[in-house]
Amino acid sequence: MALRTLRKLDDEVFRKVAKEVHIIDNKILTFLDDLIETMRKENAIGLAATHVGVLKRIVVADIGEGLIEIINPRIIGESGEQVGVEGSVSLPGKYGEVKRPQKIIVEGLNRKGEKIVVSGEGLLARVLCHEIDHLDGIIFTDKVIK
Repeated sequence: MALRTLRKLDDEVFRKVAKEVHIIDNKILTFLDDLIETMRKENAIGLAATHVGVLKRIVVADIGEGLIEIINPRIIGESGEQVGVEGSVSLPGKYGEVKRPQKIIVEGLNRKGEKIVVSGEGLLARVLCHEIDHLDGIIFTDKVIK
């Protein structure tokens, strides 16, 4: 495993749409491990591949309830509404209030290539939405309401 260098939010990579992963090989698995190590080193609760300049649809998250890894995440359901403060390890010291769903359901693949479904409420829903937005070229500052 290796630490990856974080990109800043003004990097053009954050405005690009990440590509789906079609083959989960050793290179992808090593990258996934690197992404997790980088997230933990930065004391982040979520990280998208975009944060380290890789345009692959991969996110990791850990809000203290266990590690979540999702390859090719796609939100398939959402309900409710919450407003909360968000920031980014790629934009230190900047925060804003963002409206997100209270609950989401995300489907994707695990590191074995098996289909998974992850449900998240509250903070987990916020983190997953935030990171999936990065994969779609959207940053939290685009959605700040205050």
